[in-house]
Amino acid sequence: MTARTRGPRILALERRPVATVKPARRQSRRAQRARRTLTLQVRGASLGPLAMVILVLSPRLTESRRAAFRALTQGLGEIRFVVPGGPPPDVAECGAIVVDGPQPAQPLEFLGAIRAAVERGAALLAVGCAPAERDGFWADLLGAIAGPEPPLGEYYARVTEAHSHISARVTREFAVVDGFVPLIPLADGKVIVDVSVALRNFAAVVETPRGAGRVVACGLGNTDAALRTPELAQLLARALRPDLHCCGRNIGVGIVGYGPLGAMGYHHGLGVMRTEGLELVAVVDPNVERRKAAETDFPGIRTYASMSELISDDDVEVAFVATPPAHHVALTLELLRAGKHVACEKPLCLTVAEADQIIATAAASRRVLTVHQNRRWDPDFVAVRRAVGAGLLGEIFNVETFVGGYAHPCRTWHSDTTVSGGAGYDWGSHHVDWVLQLLDGRPRVVQAHGHKRVWHDVTNQDQIRIRMTWPDGREAEFLQSDIAAVRRPKFYVQGTAGTLVGTYRTVTLEAIEPGRGYVATQAHHAEAPAELLLARYESGYGISETRLPPAIEQPYAFHRNLADHLHLGEPLAITSASVRRVIGVLEAAQRSSTRGGEPVVIEGGET
Repeated sequence: MTARTRGPRILALERRPVATVKPARRQSRRAQRARRTLTLQVRGASLGPLAMVILVLSPRLTESRRAAFRALTQGLGEIRFVVPGGPPPDVAECGAIVVDGPQPAQPLEFLGAIRAAVERGAALLAVGCAPAERDGFWADLLGAIAGPEPPLGEYYARVTEAHSHISARVTREFAVVDGFVPLIPLADGKVIVDVSVALRNFAAVVETPRGAGRVVACGLGNTDAALRTPELAQLLARALRPDLHCCGRNIGVGIVGYGPLGAMGYHHGLGVMRTEGLELVAVVDPNVERRKAAETDFPGIRTYASMSELISDDDVEVAFVATPPAHHVALTLELLRAGKHVACEKPLCLTVAEADQIIATAAASRRVLTVHQNRRWDPDFVAVRRAVGAGLLGEIFNVETFVGGYAHPCRTWHSDTTVSGGAGYDWGSHHVDWVLQLLDGRPRVVQAHGHKRVWHDVTNQDQIRIRMTWPDGREAEFLQSDIAAVRRPKFYVQGTAGTLVGTYRTVTLEAIEPGRGYVATQAHHAEAPAELLLARYESGYGISETRLPPAIEQPYAFHRNLADHLHLGEPLAITSASVRRVIGVLEAAQRSSTRGGEPVVIEGGET
């Protein structure tokens, strides 16, 4: 996250204490650490795909549905599709079985093999195949039968209060366009997701234990598009994990560098407190006033003045590095070598060589490394990426982004080259990351040009323009300026079928205060989602324009993803490889800028 405060009219943050942190549990944590470390290495840092066979039994397989199942099971193992009419497959070697749609009659021997595989520990996921009758093999195995089906439409799925690792940290309510098959749970079925129809809640996902295994029956996912709904796909992928039951404890988190009011230390504290499976344990900051602030904001945590104290705390398993960039490399390396998992603020570092050293150290230490590129979840960027992914713009060939205005730069470390790394590394970490998410591959040539003309009390450049070109001719540009009296669009994305523009908007909070009267406070222009306009060319008709709404906000999505990775082994959203590409561009831009805009060629990720 980037938070830059300029002038007295910028909206201030009010510090409020959050719920009391659970008391630290020292008496048994040290004894449990070896077992936990093993679990985290297997589910987190080893990062190997699950070596299992996933069998998909379906009478409704199309190429689109096969692709949806492949996406759903990516990284879980080898998927094998079975259609009716062929010889019954061998299920003994399967770690997971998908039963999709109403099933034709099968030999009793084959059905018995399915039950035996589940009772031995395999996971079974049944999508839209619950029978209407209570008697029979599938009703008994699934622990649920089907009720009357409403018409195809948009339904809202709601995660229930029933505890299940399958639904941990999943968005509490989400929309699915589908043909919904309501489920009626039988004796030992647990409803973990339901759907409201005509003010009645109907079971949508039912989890039932079967011996050493688990059966999950789902009444959603009957259309190919529904299987691609992110929240439903996450639930169903977890249902295919035979080992999912091994997780469930809180993971202790420490914050390195608490910072001033409303800074990233406070942000991460809130993120940890509001993420199931994470527990805020400690904060380290050499400034005594900031330690006191942390204790006020998060009652019950421990605070330290030195890194050695935090490293010695066995309750701290994950460290969030929230210091200025100049300290990221040394602190991240120290923490990784001490056996802590690390989530570092952006930018991770300033050079590719530093990135390689950190990545290698994380691998050697078998620790998880990720970077807080939280703006991948910004509602406007998510909407832009969705439009691009849906093909609404055709083939993307040019991406331009902008941030700034005409105002005095903040008088903190953000504006100091020796601490921040330079103007390009602050907002550029986010904007270049956006560009690389929209354009596949890496640019071949980077060129940057800066200006130092107005603000002489800070050392960062007043303006920097970073241009990137790809080997096939695609191009991108990022412009950051503190001397742009008229703002350019935040996003300008060109494709072969249309153009998408994102325009900044000002957010002003107005109030009448007793004794003062009218008061207006203005938020930083980059915090509110941009207004998005999609213009498309239609042959024989001309240009049509559509306003795109921002995506639904996903607060603390980064923290939830980290918890999902550590607990369940799900993929990290922000990988070290993706961050390394960003650092490669920023380093090349810094080099080009210091050489008067000389082009810098990136060869194989090196500059």
